[in-house]
Amino acid sequence: KIVEKTPPGANKLIFTPWLYGERSPVDNHSIRGGLYNISLETTREHLIRAVFEGVAFNSRWICQYVEKNIKRKLNPINLIGGGANSDVWCQIYADILNRNIRQVQNPIEANARGAALIGAVGLGYTTFEQIPKFTRYKAEYTPNPENRKIYDELFQEFVIIYENNKDMYERLNKLH
Repeated sequence: KIVEKTPPGANKLIFTPWLYGERSPVDNHSIRGGLYNISLETTREHLIRAVFEGVAFNSRWICQYVEKNIKRKLNPINLIGGGANSDVWCQIYADILNRNIRQVQNPIEANARGAALIGAVGLGYTTFEQIPKFTRYKAEYTPNPENRKIYDELFQEFVIIYENNKDMYERLNKLH
């Protein structure tokens, strides 16, 4: 509820979710998370929204490399896991990734359903091509064009934060 009421961009506060290194799109075990652009105007609401947005910025960063590698745009994207229970987080993902997001029903159970469907293919009960018909969605979220400018600006800074700080993190967090 707090995130829903906080404007997109969280007053230009940026959270980097690398709490103990990162594996994708960079393999860097020394980088760490942080909050950037904190001011006296920063509120608890900004902090919470920035966390949601920071995770989505990292997904956007990964998505760029995946799409470049597979030579096609991922759209729509199915969201699973605990975060997919949040309507506002699904909308944040749609806005930051600039992709349609499909909120899978019962998203926490998606991995178990996926394993069962792979087993069903292995046993000859279905085919991989038929699997999408078994997927049910709670909702679909489309990008809000009004948020494009702020999210593009903050995403650019998100990547720059990594580039500008990776050497410092290496010095501070060398693996012994």
